[in-house]
Amino acid sequence: MIMNFCPPTDRREDAEENGCPGAHQGRFSPPRGREAEAKFPFVPGRLFVAKSPAMKVVVLCSGGMDSVTALHWARRGHDVRAVLSFDYGAKHNAREIPFAAAHARAVGAPHLVVPLAFIGEHFQSDLLKSGGDIPEGHYADENMRRTVVPFRNGIMLAVAGGYAESAGAEGLVIAAHGGDHAIYPDCREDFMRAMGDALRLGTYAGVQLLRPFIALNKGQIAAEAARLGVDLGQTWSCYKGGAVHCGQCGTCVERREAFQQAGLADPTVYASTPPLPARPAR
Repeated sequence: MIMNFCPPTDRREDAEENGCPGAHQGRFSPPRGREAEAKFPFVPGRLFVAKSPAMKVVVLCSGGMDSVTALHWARRGHDVRAVLSFDYGAKHNAREIPFAAAHARAVGAPHLVVPLAFIGEHFQSDLLKSGGDIPEGHYADENMRRTVVPFRNGIMLAVAGGYAESAGAEGLVIAAHGGDHAIYPDCREDFMRAMGDALRLGTYAGVQLLRPFIALNKGQIAAEAARLGVDLGQTWSCYKGGAVHCGQCGTCVERREAFQQAGLADPTVYASTPPLPARPAR
């Protein structure tokens, strides 16, 4: 069963006119238009964000900083018909999905959660509740392969492609980025290009796969979020899924690095913030 976390609306203005009562409720009012341009006239990576013609899109959004930024990027240039999250038995699903729902409300789009329980029941990965402990260290360390969920993006994109065609959408937006390439084979451009071909050729609508951040690192995505006025304090990264970010798992390390690289204050509450580990030599 697909669960609907917020009422659909075809009018972005409805959400904007209602306002956003505060970050403690998971809603916010980011600067837009000329206000945002004045505040962030130039940020690293801005010139490298992919452009595409306006279309009706479905955005895959976990509630993490990358996919939330991709949602607000899509909202600027496209008609966001729906926001999809997937509950697949990850340790942190319960912490991140509410943020996806909050940002979907902020852009006035319906939010759908697709349960993929079979992944948690039958796949091997320490990212899953059925798996072992989440490793600590740099995001590019070899031990982070233990957090790979086999073919996760392929499965999610297949589901999202079918939903997009059913909903009359022309494109999917995914936030795969350059920082994921070292560990996750289903985040690399070769894979994304192949999946894009499969989606286009396997649907009557010729659904396109938009990956605006594929050449960016996480620091550049954080900078793009700042330019767009996205409240990254209202996102979740930590794979452990505790009450606050642990500060030491691979995704927490990458998150901390990203704010440093972008020259931005980090609004995240961490359980601990030891010195950041060095990136492993390749």
